[in-house]
Order: sequence, then C-alpha cells, then structure tokens
Amino acid sequence: MIKTGLRRALAPAIVVTTLIVPATGAGPSFRPDDRFAGSTLSGWRTLGNAEWRADKGEITGVPKDPSGGWLVLDRSYQDTGFFASFRCAAGCRTGVLLRAEKTPDGMKGVLVSLTEGDVAAYAVTLDSGGRETKRTPLRFPGAGQNRIAPPPDPNAPASPPAGALAGRGAGRGGRGGGVQLPIEPPNTGLHPGEWNDLEILLDANILRSFVNNGGPSGVADDDAGRYGPIALYVGGSAEVRFKNIAFKDLALRTRTEEKVSSRFRMQRLSDFYYGWGASADDFNHDGVLDVVSGPHIYFGPDYRRSREIYLALTTNPSSGFATDCWMQFSADFTGDGWADVINASFSGSNAGVTLYVNPKGDARRWDSHRVVTSQQTEIAVLKDLDGDGKPEFVYGAEGVMRYARPDPANPTGAWIVRTISEPGYATAHGVGAGDINGDGRVDILNAYGWWEQPPQGSASATWGYHPEAFGRSIGRASAGGSVMAVHDVNGDKLNDVVTSLAAHGWGLAWYEQKRDAAGAISFVQHMVMDDYGTKNAGDVTFSQPHGSTSADVDGDGIEDFIVGKRYWSHQDTQIDPDAYGDPVLVWYRTVRNPKAPGGAELVPELIHNRSGVGSHAYAADLNKDGRIDIVTPTKFGTFIFWGQGRR
Repeated sequence: MIKTGLRRALAPAIVVTTLIVPATGAGPSFRPDDRFAGSTLSGWRTLGNAEWRADKGEITGVPKDPSGGWLVLDRSYQDTGFFASFRCAAGCRTGVLLRAEKTPDGMKGVLVSLTEGDVAAYAVTLDSGGRETKRTPLRFPGAGQNRIAPPPDPNAPASPPAGALAGRGAGRGGRGGGVQLPIEPPNTGLHPGEWNDLEILLDANILRSFVNNGGPSGVADDDAGRYGPIALYVGGSAEVRFKNIAFKDLALRTRTEEKVSSRFRMQRLSDFYYGWGASADDFNHDGVLDVVSGPHIYFGPDYRRSREIYLALTTNPSSGFATDCWMQFSADFTGDGWADVINASFSGSNAGVTLYVNPKGDARRWDSHRVVTSQQTEIAVLKDLDGDGKPEFVYGAEGVMRYARPDPANPTGAWIVRTISEPGYATAHGVGAGDINGDGRVDILNAYGWWEQPPQGSASATWGYHPEAFGRSIGRASAGGSVMAVHDVNGDKLNDVVTSLAAHGWGLAWYEQKRDAAGAISFVQHMVMDDYGTKNAGDVTFSQPHGSTSADVDGDGIEDFIVGKRYWSHQDTQIDPDAYGDPVLVWYRTVRNPKAPGGAELVPELIHNRSGVGSHAYAADLNKDGRIDIVTPTKFGTFIFWGQGRR
C-alpha cells in the first residue's frame, strides 16, 4: 500500500531528518509526501503483460512477453517529485511514466526511459492494453534557468532532443587541461545490472531527471499529458526491481511558522532584492559603524536611514540576478582615510571588481571604477595576505587562483593582480584564506586544496600547491561551498578548515589537520551535515549552503561557523536539490569535546528560518556591546540579526 501520514510535525525552524536511509544512495532531494513501504499492491493497478509483486517496500515486475506491462498508481499528479532505487536485470527494459492521462484509445504521458542504451525522455501514447503506439523525444529545454520553457520557435533551426545517457559512467566528467584534481568526478548515469538511484522532477512544463545524479531533461508540453498517475514499466525478457519509492506533489507548498532565535533580534533593513553582498564601516566618519549592502549605505546607530552609492534597481528574485553585487567588501582602498566599497561579480558584463569611492561626506552617489576585469568565482574573500595592514581581494579567474590589490600610485586604475596557482584549479565555489601551516603567513584555499604562501622575496611566481578535497561533486551540484573558515576547531594548536561542500547541493564538514612525524600536513574529514538520507548534527538538514562566515558568536574564545540556505539560488526552478526548502540561517557552535570524533563537534542553532543567505554573511559587533551581530543580504531583503543575551 502507499504509506501515508508522513511525519509532518517537523520543527518549523529547520528541516529534521526523520526519513529512512536508502540502502543504495542519498535518497530524494525533496521531503516526500508519501513513501511505498508495503507488501501488497493495494493502491496500484496493472496494465499490459507483466506480473507485479510487492514485499517489504520493494516492487518487482516481470514481463510476460517483450511488450511488457505497467503498474499504475491510483493517484494522479500534475507537478511531481518521484524517487526510487531500481535495478534492471540483463535483458530488462524499464522506465517511469508521469502524467499518465486517459485518452479515448488508452493513455498518454511523459516517459523517462531507464533502459541501457536508452536513458532519455519521451512523450508516449499507449493503447488500451498498455502497448506503446508512439514515442516522441521531448524537445530540449535549452539553456537558462526557467521554470516554464517557452513554445518552440517555428523559425529556429532544429534543436537536439532531450538527450540520452547510456551505459556505465555516462555523464562522468573529464580532467580538462590535464590537471589532476583531488575531487573525483561523479560516476553519473545508468549503471547496468546494478542498483541505481532515480529522481524525477516534473514541474510546469520542464522535466528534470537524475539517474545517479545525471540524466536527461526535456520540455513536457501539454499535448504529452497534463495530469495523471505515475506508472512503472517493465518489458523485454527480465525483471526490474524498485525500492525506496517516494512521491511528492510539487504544486503543494507549505509555509512554516516564522522563527527567530531568542539569542538574536531581527531588524529588516530592506524588503527587496538588490544584491548578495554586505559589509560594514564608518562611512560618514561619525564614529559609528554603518552597513553597506548592494546599492545602499544604512547609517548607524539605528540603520533606518539609507543613501544610494549607486542607482538602486530591484531585481525580480524569481527570474533574475543582481549581477552587479554577488559579494561586497569595504576598506580604505584609495588611502585617503575614508572607507570605500568594492562589488565583486562573476557573471556578465559586470564580471570582476568595481570600486566605489567614498565622496567624503558629499551628499551624492559615489564615483565608480572598474579595477579588476575578470572573475569566475561566485565566492571571494578580503584578507591582509602580506601583513601590511591593507587587505587583498582573493578570488579565481581564467582558471587560476589570484589576489588583487590597489596600485598605490593609482588606486582607482587597474589593480595589481598576482596569480598564485597553475591553470585549471579555479572553480566557481569555495574560497578561503588563513594560516594553514602555522608559519605566520596567510595561505589561500579552495575546494581543491590549499596554496602555501612563500616567504616574502621568494622568486617563485606561483605558490606551493597542496591537493585536498575540501568539497565534493555529485553531478547535479559542483564541488565547493562558500567562504571557508580556517581556525583551530579542536584546540590542538593546529588550524583546521570548516566549509560547506557544495554550494548548490548538500554538505557541511570540518577538516581536522594532522601532522606526521616529519611534519607533513594532512586532513581528516568530519561530516557535520549531509542530506536527507543521513543522520546530521542536531537533526538539521538544508541544501544550498551558499553563504557563510565565521565569528565567535557565544564569546567563548572559539570561532563558530555561520551558514545558511540561498533560496532560489537558480531562480524559481527545480534545478537545485530541495530548491523550495526553508531558507534558514544557522550558526554552528564549536564545542570542544574529547569524546567526539576529532575532539570537537559543531552544534547547530537556528537564527532565522525565513531569510537564508546570499553569497556570504557578514558578522561583527556593530554596536560595540560585546555581542556578534550578523548581516545577511538575501532574495528576501537585507537583515541585521542583533546579538542578544549573555556572552
């Protein structure tokens, strides 16, 4: 039977992982409405020439002849999330049909074929006996991040169909440029004869399917089928088995009760989406810190007055990006004693760094200068690398890791850029800076390892590279998180690394630094949060951990980690895992515990469940009361979370 009544009384603040751990993979990226866990086929009906049976949540289909048959759910969906693990024996053909709409002659619907050599998406029609009479490949949805694909242009050249992935290793990435990266590309696509994980998301008219996190997409136009049940198929000459079956009505949204931690007081600075960056400085020289986020300076101490530093234009959060402000930093970059602002962007005509020069109290918008003209990382950090009291901008561009700083002779002109890595090591997500090896010099990190800063005066053009997997790739989400923290987590006097693992996927971990007898450095990963199929610290699970920072939130002298979910990270679509989950902001308290793996644990505490993050969060004591305050720029607006209570 279909098992109904899933636990819905989840803590409204944060998703709680009470789901069964699948035996063969991570399980669905969505929170299911229902799972199949029975030993009978009550709630299903058969069609065609196949025998079906159920036992302890596993469904087996055996074809009676090559045409096979269907197991049809007695429940209809329009926008659907479906997950299952499946294994197709040699000679088996299988697939999953969605929106199986009745027709005068039988049924029609959207088929995801899962047969070796034919992993693809089709519109199909069936006769009254379940035999397929027509199969048409779904058209390719094209590039872009759309929830609804437009109708085909009759004058456009023919586009390829929603392609196929076949055989072992389909979808497996390459090594581009001969670089040996420490993160193995995932083995996505169909693994014939083995258990495979399948997730299908059919929302509006776009179908996205993931076979072991890689698979075809397509446009499911209304004539393919608009509303109907899900059906499992078996044909050919051998059996198919399905288990871990889960369903979700994607059209039904649940809005949880808003929660703000008692440790913080929330102040909303802006109601609109202007950017994903924020910083703080005394911009008007009144002795009080002000906040900058996107185009606005919010003046302390009440932060209710604001002024534009450039023209403020809102962005529709469901369909666009504020491309001029992916990250934002402040410092006296021109050396005139007044704090300036830089905006960093990795996309479009704004890619690079724009410097906004403080007008020294003049009541006008600030002059802007393009000082860095290329950037490929969504994440960057501002850090004093050489100890001269002036920060450098650390980022990746054109395949390499770099830092840039103003030219003292011409700070509004092109900045001085230094390349520290060989080509091929820059990636879009995950950047950090800190002293890894304890030599007093700041090193640079990303998802692929760390680069050791050489002594000043070294003749080496690039820094020494130490490969390390500080992230992971699952196929549908690339490796690398947000701002990476470098500090001593467990108190052993060695700096460790804390980072999210995939900014558009799942995962948070801390990496314990180890030294061997010769002093060689290695790291041991300690997982803190994974996906819905794992047991996570505090039973807290969320995807899209795209914005992060670190600060001593509780005043115990140990850095804590602040991270949240970037909501609609790829706009109003189902591209990302659990795209519509609660947009939480969480701080992970560092607790040194000799009994914990590695001698420490990160304990999550909710800050807010209805805002999330942008590309980073900013943490500082804004009002000088001895408590850490947190500024978050998000698609829901810009917020200050004021630290409250005892430290």
